[in-house]
Amino acid sequence: MRTRWATWDNSLLIESDFLEIGDGYRAKNNELGPIGLPFARAGNIDNGFHFKDADLIDEKNINRVGSKISRAGDVVFTSKGTVGRFAFVKSETPKFVYSPQLCYWRIKNSSIIDPHYLFYWMHSRDFLNQVHQVKGLTDMADYVSLGDQRRMKITAPSLPTQRKITAILSAYDDLIENNTRRIAILEEMAQSLYREWFVHFRFPGHEKKRMVESALGMIPEGWEVVKLGDALTLQRGFDLPTGERCEGDVPVYAATGLNGTHNVAKVKGPGVLTGRSGSLGTVTYIHEDFWPLNTTLWIKDYRRVSPTYAYYLLSSIELKTFNSGAAVPTLN
Repeated sequence: MRTRWATWDNSLLIESDFLEIGDGYRAKNNELGPIGLPFARAGNIDNGFHFKDADLIDEKNINRVGSKISRAGDVVFTSKGTVGRFAFVKSETPKFVYSPQLCYWRIKNSSIIDPHYLFYWMHSRDFLNQVHQVKGLTDMADYVSLGDQRRMKITAPSLPTQRKITAILSAYDDLIENNTRRIAILEEMAQSLYREWFVHFRFPGHEKKRMVESALGMIPEGWEVVKLGDALTLQRGFDLPTGERCEGDVPVYAATGLNGTHNVAKVKGPGVLTGRSGSLGTVTYIHEDFWPLNTTLWIKDYRRVSPTYAYYLLSSIELKTFNSGAAVPTLN
């Protein structure tokens, strides 16, 4: 028996109190503090939530946030700059506050649309085509307004079929999540090894190495202290509006990570980049040729280090502490 699909206008679902689509809270710097709820930006959303380096909304300011605090079942959508990342708020997801870079789609009555189905549908061509039609309508960075989202349409089968689809896709997501956790553990092991060898100088055979004075204290004989700029050269990335991109397999990177593809590369891999504007502190190692956007800094010249060493070196530096932007975090 063929399953019937229906198309629902978001505006009608909102009017009937089945759906809420909202954006994030515009926090001031003095509302952030050492304790509180994570203030989630686009950089904290990438196949789930990553709050390790997130700013925190001071607890005494939480009452100003209103409904812009996460709830279980919310589907999170990055709608500014890095458009098109998604995450699903599970019951075990720590509560957080949405920033203006994020929008949430909140099912308030699940008798028509299942929240999990909504999450998977937002990865579909049906939704992404609607996004593509509106995200390049401004002269600024990609942006999908609340008004545009509230005028979109959701296509869905019957509720039982939605739940069958969700059960199948969730099983695959669980496998992916397990593999992602394993990769994160391996990455932390590699970072620990770097710190052990190159920060604490406990490398194989260090017992036989004489330590000598340097500008930074005692270092192994034969090693030297140099400025970062003498070891490598960082350069700002290149503009590439979405409307000028061509179909291809060259990865395009923004400050928050992968941001689509193009048919031409600007930089030959392997390469290393980090966020310059909007999201600071994330360092990415890229194996293949790529295009770094102007929100990134990429290593143009490896003067005294290899790409691999440069990756771990930059990862060990608290780059966020060099923020020079008053409103938008910026690294010069």
